[in-house]
Amino acid sequence: MRAVTAWPAPDIGGGTREEAALVFDKGRKHRLLVVPPLFDEANKFRRQLVEIMHRLDLSGIDSFLPDLPGTNDSLVAQRDVTLETLRTAAVAASEHFRATHCFCVRSGAIFAPADLPGWRYAPIAGRNAVRALLRARTIASQETGNKETMAELSKLADTQGIVAAGWEIGSRFYHGLTESDVPTASSAIDIDHETIGGSPLWLRAEPDEDPEQADALAAIIAIGLTGE
Repeated sequence: MRAVTAWPAPDIGGGTREEAALVFDKGRKHRLLVVPPLFDEANKFRRQLVEIMHRLDLSGIDSFLPDLPGTNDSLVAQRDVTLETLRTAAVAASEHFRATHCFCVRSGAIFAPADLPGWRYAPIAGRNAVRALLRARTIASQETGNKETMAELSKLADTQGIVAAGWEIGSRFYHGLTESDVPTASSAIDIDHETIGGSPLWLRAEPDEDPEQADALAAIIAIGLTGE
């Protein structure tokens, strides 16, 4: 059954606060935590992730897509979020939903729970995710006649934080992202996009979905979990 529910996410100031989660939960054996990418790619993948979860539900697999602090509909201020904030919240979500496996997309790999087996789709390092934001701001600045360089923006972000492509990134978050590589994960299987085929959603101009790609990703996960 598809539903939106609340879950007790760790609050930055201590304690917990309610965040939303999209769930397909029938109390089944296999329970998959879904960790989306950061920033604009999160918007581009949201519908696709729902489509993948729906297919997994038909294959007898429960799945959970939680809002983490400062993401999606969360009311936590983006500027207060750090990489550790997301890592702590992802672990808390995995425990709350009793996840047995994890599926993370792109930059989601850098804050997904390290001890959960599962799959990483086209994982990228944090520096790649933030570089795309800075590049978007340089393009916007050129259009307004206020030219900014990547070097200038990087220095600003590292010392004061920055607003880029509509995202407010604090200096601690920026620094954490630039220092983060894709973690070594012996328990996770990486899925290259070439295996899926088609045009990657993160390269498309607008949020989109691709039924064939959703079929392929859901099939890899379902076969891995159930053997069918």
